Amino acid sequence: MTGYRQLFRTPEFTPLFLSSAAHTAAQTVSGLALGTLVFRTTDSPLLSAVSMFGPSLAQAVGATLLLSGADRLAPRATLTGLSLAFAVTTAALALPGLPVGAVLAVVFLEGLIASLGGGVRWGLLNEILGGDGSYLPGRSLFNVMSGLTQVTGYAVGGALVTALDPRPVLLLAALLHAVAAVVARLGLTARPPRATGRPSAAATRRANAVLWSLRARRLTYLGLWVPNGLVVGCEALFVPYAPDAAGTLFACAALGMLVGDVTVGRFVPPAVRGRLATPLLLLLATPYLFFVLRPALPVAAVCAALASVGFGASLVQQERLMALTPAGLGGQALGLHSAGMGSMQGVGAGVAGTVAQLTSAATAMTVMAVLSVGVTVALAVAGARRDVPSCVCTARAPSGCCHRRTFRRVPWRTPG
Repeated sequence: MTGYRQLFRTPEFTPLFLSSAAHTAAQTVSGLALGTLVFRTTDSPLLSAVSMFGPSLAQAVGATLLLSGADRLAPRATLTGLSLAFAVTTAALALPGLPVGAVLAVVFLEGLIASLGGGVRWGLLNEILGGDGSYLPGRSLFNVMSGLTQVTGYAVGGALVTALDPRPVLLLAALLHAVAAVVARLGLTARPPRATGRPSAAATRRANAVLWSLRARRLTYLGLWVPNGLVVGCEALFVPYAPDAAGTLFACAALGMLVGDVTVGRFVPPAVRGRLATPLLLLLATPYLFFVLRPALPVAAVCAALASVGFGASLVQQERLMALTPAGLGGQALGLHSAGMGSMQGVGAGVAGTVAQLTSAATAMTVMAVLSVGVTVALAVAGARRDVPSCVCTARAPSGCCHRRTFRRVPWRTPG
């Protein structure tokens, strides 16, 4: 397996890595600041959760309109422009007296921007690494960076929000987005688009239809989106669960995600890795079942960290997705993954916030964990059946091989 150090010797990997790090830091700091600002203003768990994870919900719209641009737009110019757009919208959120309705409108716009950015960024990463099996360790390293950045960002952001005010922290996030734009513009080379044709909603729908046409890809996408999104609904309630220590819970969750990504992406052999998706998804949800007991902060932090180790399942699932994706659709396939995952995270945040509004944050987190476990088990059962060839012989060649094959649905059994 490609080592992490070797990845940094690959041309353009380092500037893409640094630009993504600045982008992740900006999103981490701005999300915490905005969620805290809205909760202080409205005292509403629902609005706080939606303000933090609402951009993810808007990615469902972007996935149906914009994703064809992931392979049809020049990567450097697109990433630079998207980072500048994030800088402007994040600075707008810091305006004093901005109504909550206007905040949610800006949040929705950021979600549309993010729906295109994920496909461009991960498609470019796959292109930079050459498709020689280096994508998984490369994506793992990006996830490690994301975990470290979130641990630091939530810790520093929580301290700044407590000591100062959320609005200056939002301006800091806008500056970080501007830094990401500069690094992308100066560090990346001007590559041509990976596919021909103009990006359009019709082209997006056609490619999405191709990606959705294979049952194995559908199950992989659902596994990437739904259990993950429901658990993010638990995380969306950290602010109402512990208003003065939400940064600690977020940092512990990010630390657990870091451990899971390093373990799965760097140390687990490929022969074992393929069997870990379902166990990791169950780990992702199970610790949140204990929130029904309303644990104190230290126990809650341990649960959050342990659960987030399960996010390592996404690396296993992404590796499978790329193996199932036709050539020329890698960027849109990864963009659909990012947009769908983000959308489900927004749905999870909205559902969790609604349940918390009617009950409590602890109860809502437990409900979301139960739903995530149920979905994971259902997908595992569905994935236990696969298409295998069954010979229907109308004529036989001398070797005994069939000239014609059909496919029938049979239960999958482990060989031997």
